[in-house]
Amino acid sequence: MYKKISFLTIFTILNFLFTASAQNSQYRSLLPEKIMDEIIGEASGETALMHIIEMGAYNHNRPASEYSGNFFETDYVISRLRDYGLEGIKVNRYPGGKYWDGISGELWEVSPGLSKIADYRDLTAMLASGSTDSDVEAELVWVGKGTEEEIMKTGAEGKIVLSSGSPRMVHSNAMKHGAVGIVSFYSPRPLQVNLAIPITGITGRRSSDEDTSFGFLLPPREGHILRDRLLRGEEIRVHARVESQSVDYQMEVPECQIRGTNPDAGEIILTAHLFEGYVKQGANDNISGSAAILEVARMLKSMIDDGIIERPERSIRFLWVPEFSGTIPWVNAHMEEMQKTLCNLNLDMVGLKLAESKSFLCMQRTTYGNAHYVNDVMENYYEYVGITNRTALALNGRGGFLKRIVAPSGSDQPFYFAVDDHYGASDHEVFNDPAIGVPGIMMITWPDLYYHTSQDRADKCDPTQMKRVCVITAAAAYTIAGAGNDMALKIGGEVMGNAFDRTGAQLRRAVDILHESDDAGFESAYKKGYNFICAALLNEKATLNSISELGLSDPAEFAKKNKSVLDNMKKSLLGSYQWYADNVADERGLDKPDYHLTGKEKDAEKIIPITTSKPEDGGYGAGRYAMREAGDLLDKYPVQGRMDINEILRLCNGEHNILEIKMLLDAQMKRGATRLSDVVNTIKILDELEYVETD
Repeated sequence: MYKKISFLTIFTILNFLFTASAQNSQYRSLLPEKIMDEIIGEASGETALMHIIEMGAYNHNRPASEYSGNFFETDYVISRLRDYGLEGIKVNRYPGGKYWDGISGELWEVSPGLSKIADYRDLTAMLASGSTDSDVEAELVWVGKGTEEEIMKTGAEGKIVLSSGSPRMVHSNAMKHGAVGIVSFYSPRPLQVNLAIPITGITGRRSSDEDTSFGFLLPPREGHILRDRLLRGEEIRVHARVESQSVDYQMEVPECQIRGTNPDAGEIILTAHLFEGYVKQGANDNISGSAAILEVARMLKSMIDDGIIERPERSIRFLWVPEFSGTIPWVNAHMEEMQKTLCNLNLDMVGLKLAESKSFLCMQRTTYGNAHYVNDVMENYYEYVGITNRTALALNGRGGFLKRIVAPSGSDQPFYFAVDDHYGASDHEVFNDPAIGVPGIMMITWPDLYYHTSQDRADKCDPTQMKRVCVITAAAAYTIAGAGNDMALKIGGEVMGNAFDRTGAQLRRAVDILHESDDAGFESAYKKGYNFICAALLNEKATLNSISELGLSDPAEFAKKNKSVLDNMKKSLLGSYQWYADNVADERGLDKPDYHLTGKEKDAEKIIPITTSKPEDGGYGAGRYAMREAGDLLDKYPVQGRMDINEILRLCNGEHNILEIKMLLDAQMKRGATRLSDVVNTIKILDELEYVETD
């Protein structure tokens, strides 16, 4: 074990770790201040908002002609890129299939009165995707949330049902019992936005020929009025007319580049999904992200052309994709480029008026399996904008913002931001896939009151927010694209400085676990906390190692010096933790805990797995469903629960033994932990399936 150290030393270390973040009160950026001023001046929130308005001012019926030619958004992006003089402009096309296309849809009350209830031409969200050609007059009946029990009790055969439940669920239940269609006023946030209609369907995004049926969607306010009339005993008959079709389409991925001076130096890829299906056309989700990277492309091109900044060594590529469905074939078709891509910045829902939705601009980090300095570069610019765009006594007394990043027609509010753990569910996850191996982060405003609804329109977006997003994105992309030895060293300092915060957070977490444990579980809690600290340090080591791709003049010396610092940090942190654990044990009358490995842990420590070429050869998702191939291997190597196969494959990089992989998995879990036997057996299965090698 580690030697005892004095209480004063412990107190000094812990005081530093607990308060380090509070000392970062002076704004600073990786790029020189003059360049930051130029970037801030060049960024136009108004231009970015104009793009949102042009592409997504309102949800409209997409003409059938767009499915056989370019989509409107594709033509718009390409046109602007040509106006800006960008390089490498093209539209990548990939097979799509068939898609539901609404033509018309009306719902009328015909008795006891005559009034129109819903019209697709008024508001496209009112007709659920998947609705088929219909011309039906029937009684409208209330079925509550639309459970099968409620529908059976009401008697739905030959009727149109009204429900507050999820349209897809209500439709499925209603069709089983002979209903001819549904009307839903479902909303995930009815009290906050009672006029918003979710953009959704009854049978998925593609049409189905199995049933002739339809779904109309109403805002909660209007739905409640109909419901109350039925509950008062009124008999209401309605007439529904729907016309739709199934169309062939191709997926389109517009792209362009700012070419670097060294074709072999790699590139940075910026992504935003321009399409999320073709019925939904959300302004914040995600025309805002698409508008932002369009503005960033203009900014950087203009600044390079004007001689304000030098052309970077590495290229910056911009992709506007159909979410997931277009990103996947693009990366699979560009695996050679993936080998030299440093990182991905993915912008998904970035334009929201933050205060109105009580929202933050969040940055979702990479996992430990993709440890990378991009997290620290992004965090630097988040903090830069955050510190300069708030008023605080310690910063500037009673003055205003230190450096106003405010659009002339935008809000004048502080910048609310958060740097969070990894979260997938967007296009950066395609790049993070173990078959692709490109570390990707996501920028996203969350929460969003109007998410996936008819009210996700341009009026909910803020030019100031867009300007700030463009500043952060442009600065981060240019920092990495242009980094040489000097910038690489600065980024190294950034990572190391943040490492104190991150590992200190794991120390705090470990101490909490000690105090929350009961006496019987104290030894196990101690070991769990100990492993959290070790895992955090492994992540910091991997993050620092990633900087070597930026062209350090002496990478060996860089690695040696940082290893020395991390070793000392580990000694201090674990020494502090041991002191705490000893004192808690004394307080409870328990034996002082001693960290030791079991026989099985020692065995796991001897095995260092490394991925084979199989995931990469298979392209995106090749490892995602590997366990489905396991068959009888699951009897030979039983695994309880669901393992994160993608993260395990990422961690099987030849740097970590199996015990460390378990520690790295557990440290990222909010609660609970994996079982060592499950991790070992999963890797044994992956070995036999030839996804990894353990010899």
